[in-house]
Amino acid sequence: MNPKRLYLHTIGCQMNVYDSEQIAMQLAAVGYEQTASMDGADLIIVNTCTVRAKAEQKAFSLLGRLAKMKRHKKRLIIGVAGCVAQQEGQRIMERMPAVDLVFGTQAIDRLPHLIQQIEARRCRIVDVDMVVTPDIPESLVGSQDQSHVSKFVTIMRGCDNYCAYCVVPFVRGRETSRKPESIISEIKALVDNGVKEVTLLGQNVNSYGKNQDLCSFPELLAMINEIEGLSRIRFTTSHPKDLGPDLILAFRNIAKLCSHIHLPVQSGSNRVLKRMNRNYTREQYLDKVAELRDTCPQIAITSDIIVGFPGEGETDFEQTLQLVKTVQFDGLFAFQYSDRPPAPAVKLPEKISEAIISNRLQAVLAFQDKLTRSKNQQLVGSTQWVLTDGLSKKQAAGNPAGSNQELQWTGRTSTNKIVNFYVDESTADNQNLIGKLVGVHIDKGYSHSLSGRAINLEPSWRGLKGVENYAA
Repeated sequence: MNPKRLYLHTIGCQMNVYDSEQIAMQLAAVGYEQTASMDGADLIIVNTCTVRAKAEQKAFSLLGRLAKMKRHKKRLIIGVAGCVAQQEGQRIMERMPAVDLVFGTQAIDRLPHLIQQIEARRCRIVDVDMVVTPDIPESLVGSQDQSHVSKFVTIMRGCDNYCAYCVVPFVRGRETSRKPESIISEIKALVDNGVKEVTLLGQNVNSYGKNQDLCSFPELLAMINEIEGLSRIRFTTSHPKDLGPDLILAFRNIAKLCSHIHLPVQSGSNRVLKRMNRNYTREQYLDKVAELRDTCPQIAITSDIIVGFPGEGETDFEQTLQLVKTVQFDGLFAFQYSDRPPAPAVKLPEKISEAIISNRLQAVLAFQDKLTRSKNQQLVGSTQWVLTDGLSKKQAAGNPAGSNQELQWTGRTSTNKIVNFYVDESTADNQNLIGKLVGVHIDKGYSHSLSGRAINLEPSWRGLKGVENYAA
């Protein structure tokens, strides 16, 4: 019997990517095989994001196109998952008659039963039930093909911070951490299947285990560091107010922890930070950046900024630009503020016009682009250890930039910089570099990547601090 086919469309953050993987594995148990073809699918699930207005608009636009598809394929099942599903619930059914299933962020483990009900009864179901402090179900681990070098692992869900602009506490619930033994078990299974790097996910990983009688986040990192066969550990996201000395020291003391932290600042103005309910000041943020760099001089720091928050004046925005200049971020994600009900900022006065917000966004992005290019160009002449993901996009497309005797590979440094590099075809193991650490001499630095040539393959001292950047 031919398997049923599942098409998954994921919008939003890394946690949604992880959730989509869990959705696929849950549905494999009831006969669904994932497909890359939307046209050939029996079940289509759109995993949605509501953090930005644009992401929500994309979801409903896609659902509109799927409704047209269903007119010609009556037995197609359409499902909506994620944060928009959790927030809108029954309203999606009313707005989109073609949708068969709406299931929330805490319903993934109930999904097989929901789909079986729809298959048997051709009914429409909404399941957005939430509990205040849910038990996080055990994650499923599927077999990995050799191209999966890095994987996401959710270590906690929900958020207790209630930043004024954010809907996450309303759509993902209160903060709940997984037990460390469950996390360790999942990572060991991933490593057994060929994974070399994990990225630990949470809305605020710094508060892992808080109020649950579990180990601290730095203690969890130390346990993961001991897993045989794992090369690198990353995490995101980290709230500045909870970044303490123990976690800062982990960047020096935990060998497999990558030298990169994503530390969202959101604004450089104390007045705006207070209105955002961020619970730290500009000065406190800068102090923590200085402590990070004192402890781990090679660390790369990236951040998020929201422009146009209600009441943000020109002076406030200039303070944000000045903070970006002072910190010298390695990379920056900047976003236009948009009202996201039921976040408290929706009710704040002094909304900023779209024209001003757009101009401010372009200004901060242009400033950071020059900064990132300059920082990348400073790495020219150095050698960086790169964990190889696979062939570069140019090479995979059959259009390598080098000669016919070379292959171009791609990967990331410990500091999370993309590197495209050449390896001569005569080099040993050239056909088997996926998942290996390669020493790459950097020839060029661009706004979003580095390029160079491999000079060392798979060092025996991989993972040790201090080898990411050495004189060739």
